Amino acid sequence: MDVVMTPEFWIDLLKIIMINIVLSGDNAVVIALASRSLPPQQQKKAIIFGSVGAIVLRLVLTFFAVYLLEQPYLKLVGAALLLWIGIGLLKGDDDDGELEGHSNLMSAVRTIVVADLVMSLDNVIGVAAAAKGNLLLLVLGLVISIPLIIFGSTLILKLMNRFPVIITLGAALLGWVAGEMAISDPALRAWIGEIGEHHVLHWIVPAVGAVLVVVVGKWLAARAESGEEEAAAG
Repeated sequence: MDVVMTPEFWIDLLKIIMINIVLSGDNAVVIALASRSLPPQQQKKAIIFGSVGAIVLRLVLTFFAVYLLEQPYLKLVGAALLLWIGIGLLKGDDDDGELEGHSNLMSAVRTIVVADLVMSLDNVIGVAAAAKGNLLLLVLGLVISIPLIIFGSTLILKLMNRFPVIITLGAALLGWVAGEMAISDPALRAWIGEIGEHHVLHWIVPAVGAVLVVVVGKWLAARAESGEEEAAAG
């Protein structure tokens, strides 16, 4: 229980919650699309059953990810994926596609669960990285995030649209976590151990990751917007 009393524990817990919230915008859209054709009295059931089922499966996948990330070089791969996910968040990648609405409750629940799993690679990697192998932290972060995702999905989407800085901060957080993940890879542990856990490098690498995600993501977003304007003008 001593670990719960440390500032590091609560900082990492806030990271997990924020990562879940920021990366659940697409999942909220999936939930809305899959349940839009249901009668009003069944929509809430589809949202709750589908979200809980998806989160339970995501929790299982995250447990596996935590253990896998203890293998040499996999954290470096995970860090690269996190950087790409963060950049895609700012670039505006849309993985929703065309999702069919369902008039049957179980069909809607199944669609929500399957689509959420397919789209949850970013959540799984991000949460596993932020948890740093701490299973208590992992469970608490996901449990706290469940009501936020289920009942606050509409609010989250509105806030993100109204205050885009939330998305930028979330992307920067992913870059920071990617840096933390890379520098803690078991393959680098011997070398990192020589410079000490509190060496300035442990701050520089995550900071570089955060800046890299924001700069590259914003540049790609501006480039894509410019291309759309040129296409429209042509």
